[in-house]
Amino acid sequence: MPIASARIAPSGSEPAPVIGIVCCVREEKDHTLHTVSEKYIHAAAEGAGGMPVLMPALGDRILAEHAVARLDGLLLTGSRTNVEPHHYDGPPSLPETPHDPARDGMSLPLIRAAVAADLPVLAICLGIQELNVALGGSLHQRVAEVPGRLDHRAIKGTLEERYGYHAHGVALTPGGVFERLAGRSGLMVNSLHHQGIDRLAPDMRIEAIAPDGQIEGVSLPQARFIVGVQWHPEYRFAEEPFSAALFSAFGEACRAFARRRRAA
Repeated sequence: MPIASARIAPSGSEPAPVIGIVCCVREEKDHTLHTVSEKYIHAAAEGAGGMPVLMPALGDRILAEHAVARLDGLLLTGSRTNVEPHHYDGPPSLPETPHDPARDGMSLPLIRAAVAADLPVLAICLGIQELNVALGGSLHQRVAEVPGRLDHRAIKGTLEERYGYHAHGVALTPGGVFERLAGRSGLMVNSLHHQGIDRLAPDMRIEAIAPDGQIEGVSLPQARFIVGVQWHPEYRFAEEPFSAALFSAFGEACRAFARRRRAA
């Protein structure tokens, strides 16, 4: 089934699709917390019309195939951490690099199970990096140090300043899902990452690319709806046309999957 390419309002006559959101693990004083930023929850509920379900990062204690069997969609969020480089045969990261092995252990097998089940997936920031690694790609650990690349890290300032800042444009692949959703050939996007895609995973297609050549958007063409963005469309998802269209298309794909699951 092709990726959805139009905005479709959520229907109130059917159950909301269940959208799983993988948690990050954080240490706060003497407590270990499994957390998700609220902006992703609102985007999944209001932008995609789904029922968000937070999934603790329990790794191999949850069989990925069993988890996917209970979901209608998967949202992979951004995070301040990075995929551990041993997952893509990369060189060791610098000592101060933040990692979340519990999230790696949950997200990577969950992505593979989602692809096998044709479950809709929307991957954002760290999520697009996880998607690429899970399917056989690799990452630049420090994009700003790659010759010819821009500094894609966040500007200093308040949350609104960081997420609201249009850091650079992206060119959208002609005829691709992002161009169809946007209705034009380019977008201005925010930028809050220091890692990024290096070697693109097999079968993935570039959907958006920055002026310096950095891959900013991808899709899996043969899938129902599996896409990733390096920027943050969840910020002002109801106000920015492309972000609204992206979450709406994700939600419609999740509803279509839910209908098929209920009919099985």
